Amino acid sequence: MKDFPLDADDWHLNAEEKAFVVKHKGINRLRCAVLLKFLQKEACFPKSFDEIPLNARRFLSEQLDVAPTKLGTYESQSGTNIRNRAAIRKFLGFRQPNEADYETMETWLSDEIIEEPEQQRVLHNHLKVWCLEQKIELPAYAQRQRIIKAALKAFETRICANISNALSDPCKQEIDQMFISKGLEETAPFSFLKDDPGKPALNSVFVELDKLNALNGLGLSGNVLANVSDKTVQQYRMRAATKSVWDMRRHPDAMRYTLATAFFSERRKEVIDGLVELLTQIIHKLQVRAEKKVSAGLIKSVKDVSDKKVTLFKLAKAALSNPDGTIRDVLFSVVGEDVLTKLVQEFQADSPVYTEKVEYHIRNSYKNHYRQMVPKILDALHFHSNNQHHRPVIEAVEYLRTHSASKRKIPVSEIPVEAIIPKSIRSLLIEETPFGPSINRISYEICVLRALRDGLRCREIWVEGAGRYRNPDADLPQDFETKRSQYYEGLNLSLSADDFVSDLKNRMEESLRSLNKTMPRNEKIFVRLHGKNLINVSPLEPQAEPKILQSLKAEVAQRWPLTSLLDIVKEAEFQTGFTECFRGLGDREILSRDTLRPRLLLALYALGTNTGLKRILSGSHDLTYDELRYVRERYIYKDALRAAIAKVVNATLDIRLPEIWGSGTMGCASDSKKIQAWDQNLMSEWHIRYRGRGVMVYWHVEKNSLCVYSQLKRCSSSEVGAMIEGVLRHCTDAEIDKQYVDSHGQSEVAFAFCELLGFSLMPRLKAIAKQKLYLPDSNMRSELHNLTPILKKHPINWDLISRQYDEMVKLATALQKGSAHAEDILRRFTRNNRQHPTYQALAELGRAVKTTFLCQYLESEDIRREIHEALNVVENCNSTVEFIFFARGSEISSNQLANQEISVLALHLLQVCLVYVNTLMIQQVLSEKNWLSRMEKEDFRALTPLIYLHITPYGAFDLDMHKSLFTELKALKMTA
Repeated sequence: MKDFPLDADDWHLNAEEKAFVVKHKGINRLRCAVLLKFLQKEACFPKSFDEIPLNARRFLSEQLDVAPTKLGTYESQSGTNIRNRAAIRKFLGFRQPNEADYETMETWLSDEIIEEPEQQRVLHNHLKVWCLEQKIELPAYAQRQRIIKAALKAFETRICANISNALSDPCKQEIDQMFISKGLEETAPFSFLKDDPGKPALNSVFVELDKLNALNGLGLSGNVLANVSDKTVQQYRMRAATKSVWDMRRHPDAMRYTLATAFFSERRKEVIDGLVELLTQIIHKLQVRAEKKVSAGLIKSVKDVSDKKVTLFKLAKAALSNPDGTIRDVLFSVVGEDVLTKLVQEFQADSPVYTEKVEYHIRNSYKNHYRQMVPKILDALHFHSNNQHHRPVIEAVEYLRTHSASKRKIPVSEIPVEAIIPKSIRSLLIEETPFGPSINRISYEICVLRALRDGLRCREIWVEGAGRYRNPDADLPQDFETKRSQYYEGLNLSLSADDFVSDLKNRMEESLRSLNKTMPRNEKIFVRLHGKNLINVSPLEPQAEPKILQSLKAEVAQRWPLTSLLDIVKEAEFQTGFTECFRGLGDREILSRDTLRPRLLLALYALGTNTGLKRILSGSHDLTYDELRYVRERYIYKDALRAAIAKVVNATLDIRLPEIWGSGTMGCASDSKKIQAWDQNLMSEWHIRYRGRGVMVYWHVEKNSLCVYSQLKRCSSSEVGAMIEGVLRHCTDAEIDKQYVDSHGQSEVAFAFCELLGFSLMPRLKAIAKQKLYLPDSNMRSELHNLTPILKKHPINWDLISRQYDEMVKLATALQKGSAHAEDILRRFTRNNRQHPTYQALAELGRAVKTTFLCQYLESEDIRREIHEALNVVENCNSTVEFIFFARGSEISSNQLANQEISVLALHLLQVCLVYVNTLMIQQVLSEKNWLSRMEKEDFRALTPLIYLHITPYGAFDLDMHKSLFTELKALKMTA
């Protein structure tokens, strides 16, 4: 039994309680005190005295002045204990519950507490609090489960009835038509709407427009789900997505209309988002393809001319010496006609001729193919902007919509020009006519689409009815003014902008002075006086090689040779019970947990290794493909996988022995790994660096190789957003206070948000030689003589930070509360939107925080080594992907985003299971004195549970639920 953090108030005996307890004698006095305080704290009596923490027993024994003897076994049905419980109830005014209480509890939960599909544990806690207030003993666990299930059922019945009654009869008829096939070879529209968008192409746009038209035709009002929480809607949407047309048709009317309404409402947002993504990517593709085509042609024709100055000198000298001669006689004889031809071609490559050719190719590609999508998109999507600077784009879009049938040239006087047509190409596009300056309609449409793309990317332009591209003001907390102090307290920030600025300024000054003072004697850092690369950082010296680790790994491999990865997953389930996190999406569960557990393990293994459900059945399993597919569709979804991962991660943190793995603050390193994936979707992209199409998996790994969070992202999406999202959403017991990243995971805005959210960003900067330090005050420059070459000219603008303090805290609160994704927030603060005052303030704040970090980074070799070691850990984590996700060439074989996410999360679950079991194996070996005594400091430093030489993922997939890897499992748990 362990000690737990002790809340003394919960176990303190007041005078009356002490007087009641001392009536008993001997060990019964302490037993009675334990039962009394437990009832006060938990609203029930313990099933065993083992539920009482040791430090609570000691605290009670000290108050009663009795020896902390063993309490022995708790026989609940013994006469003494029955009398003691009755006396304690009477003393505290508690009573046992009856049938009327059960009904009251059920009604109270369904009417007042349940607002969304909460976890069972949360509802148990609500019941406990209610029973403590009412002085009613908490019902037994089985009875509580029945009450909670009945309350959830009543809540769902009420929600379904309200939604169904809010729908009009024509709307219900249109919904029913969605589950009817139009012909023998056609699927029902419901199945068609489930598909994600294809790759950016004209056909994909038309398919998504058809989906949007079908969803608009339902006539669903936005008020139907207004009183239903977002989590409830998402759960119903997910349940509907897993069901077939036949399943939906057989549901009762109220349930069918509720599931359909949630699915179609959320799907409409997703379809609009998909259309916006398709539009922006097609516009980008037009530009990139034209540039590549023109560049390829110029590269073939252009040959670089060396010594241009010498050539120019020869030409000038020849011309001056014979000014009356002909060009062929005077100049060609000195330089040569071919050299002059190359010079002309090279100039044209950098001149407006290049831009003109690019515009020509874009215009032809757009005119002959993509232009047919524009009228339909402009009719289907309604664009808005809250920024006056982007209003011309909205006006231009409206002009194109209202004049869609016109084919004439557009007079410049009728259209916005300033924010639409770049100055660099105005002379190419605008031409003079007898009626004034005009522009070709096709050219203007291209300019409008470019400006629209830029506005959508930085979210200054938003789309009505969208999800990710919705009004950015909706991301922010709407009650910020009334709950301002609460939000500041939640972020642990000062309410006063002056106090916040003063503290940051003081830290910045201290770090600069410290670095300036230590710089002369810092042999690892050298600052040059001139040039671009001013900072020279010496490489880290190699650390001593661990001596015992290879022997330790060999010992693990000898004790557990060729252990099946499937057995590893099974063992982790035995000890953590993570399969309990997988609950059916339906309204009831038919399969028993004993039947479900092996099927879940096989399905998770098939997904996590990329083997597939059919191949996993090659073992001696008495299962069919349909049975395994049923479990995959009804039980394995994103939220359940994340909950299971969190459970295994928390269990790993709990079993770790500090003398082996160390203790202290929790730091996480994050990095991405490219995985090949099918490319007929919007997630897969071509990776410029790693080549090939695929997706990126972004890992958050703590120092002992435990991956606490993973997420799927595009190859081109921001790693900064993924970094922040992982720190805020990992849902484990790990409290991350340091985040290690490489150069791609940091930016000035990232430093600012990390400061506001309360954790330290610690990047390994590739371009450290070019970094500069900002001054908190111009007057400080004179005292930092050792840092003069790397100091910026302009100091930090503290006034701007103070003015925008509230706006920055609003954004940080939105990130903390999860009302917006980090990537969506960061989109607003890119170079395309650098004039935004909040962006400017975030940049100033980030510069101040980054300067403080850089001073510490340059001053301390220990910090540089700490960052380097942490990023090596995440690289080691990346190396296990091919080992676990080995089948089908490690390629995700799906174009559906949900399936891609499930594959990655299943891989993550298998990885943390491997770390969990390896942790137990290593601790079992090191529990022997002859092994632990041989371990040296370097061995502990390099020790990692992410080893797999003793693991095999291949072979027959045999699952024996009656066999454990550990023969002394109980003793091992007690040791841990």
